Amino acid sequence: MLVTIITFIIVFGVIVLVHEYGHYFFAQRAGILVREFSIGMGPKVWWHRGQNGTTFTVRILPLGGYVRLAGSDDEDEETLRPGTAVSLQLNDQQKVTTINASSQSTLFQGIPLQLTGHDLVDGLWLKGYVNGDESTVQKYSVDHDATLIEEDGTQVRIAPRDVQFRSASLGNRMLTNFAGPFNNFILSLLVFVLLGFTLSAVPTGANKIGQVTSNGVAKRAGLVAGDRITAVNGHHTGNWQELSTQISSHPDKKISITYQRQGKQHRLTLRPQSVRSGRQQVGRLGIVEETTTSTAARLSFGWRQFTQSGALIFQVLGHMLTHGFNVNDFGGPVAMYAGTSQATKLGINGVLSFLAMLSINLGIVNLLPIPALDGGKLLLNIIEAVIRRPIPEQTEAIVNFIGFALLMLLMILVTWNDIQRYFVH
Repeated sequence: MLVTIITFIIVFGVIVLVHEYGHYFFAQRAGILVREFSIGMGPKVWWHRGQNGTTFTVRILPLGGYVRLAGSDDEDEETLRPGTAVSLQLNDQQKVTTINASSQSTLFQGIPLQLTGHDLVDGLWLKGYVNGDESTVQKYSVDHDATLIEEDGTQVRIAPRDVQFRSASLGNRMLTNFAGPFNNFILSLLVFVLLGFTLSAVPTGANKIGQVTSNGVAKRAGLVAGDRITAVNGHHTGNWQELSTQISSHPDKKISITYQRQGKQHRLTLRPQSVRSGRQQVGRLGIVEETTTSTAARLSFGWRQFTQSGALIFQVLGHMLTHGFNVNDFGGPVAMYAGTSQATKLGINGVLSFLAMLSINLGIVNLLPIPALDGGKLLLNIIEAVIRRPIPEQTEAIVNFIGFALLMLLMILVTWNDIQRYFVH
């Protein structure tokens, strides 16, 4: 169990880190301030302030992560409500460089202030009563790069208008939204290629038999290693994936196959054995795919696994659209943990395969046009491009909030269903 937990944290952490780094990199490139780059959720256990103004944090729950882009939240309004007691630190020009709204830290020679108002976006000022003297309201100018110490002690830069997400060009905002899923695709492809080089030999992907198992249907029918199966029931099978799909879909049913041996074409009829795979019966002939050790084949294997994994995810999504919503089609953190447990039993190759599959899965799902997901944000960007004017900030916030609430509800249902599926029954 300990190995599974550690593996789960590493796998999920790597996927989230790569995803969020995509958003972070393109936001920085576009001049958007990334106020916080967080791995994990909940209370922070470590933080570091970067020279570029980003605060990097690690939080206690290793489930997810996020980047806080300037202008993408209104937490400053909650933190700096009128009546809030803060302390200020000024520079030589008497501009505020640090605003401390936390009781967990103190500022050296900080000026105590009870806030009555502020504008940290356009005017860059705040005002209030100093030392509890309510007879006079003092107003202070705030430095453009001032630090805000939030209630939990996290230090972030304030978010003036010019470094906010909505101030960037539409193209840069679209790139920033797309970069997270894109990074997941890159990670998945690289890991699948790496997997190709960790295996002693890799499948060629061709429709050629590499080995015939003893006492199998193929052995009894006279098929041998080197035979190339080109068609099943008249359906062309140009590669192993197509061949496997045709055989699997005919458990215990007679099929006609066409194969080539030494340049000559032959036909025969046989009945694939019916075996249980997961929740269904599938057909098996008892043949093994041809393998090779060439470098080109290892690279090709990585690309083939990547494209086939993506196609499989789209097939599942298509099935959901045509056959209706079913909570069993989804998997949350509990299902991911169960998958990690199975992957660790297969060793490093099993873990790498699981990581690559999970990464491309996250990338594709995040691009679905659902509010609060990256795909939903991209959809709003496209609408903005079509109507040629910005979508009202309040409208965008409401749409994203509704999407986030629905996603949280779905996550609760999926998690409960996963618990029932993996631990109760």
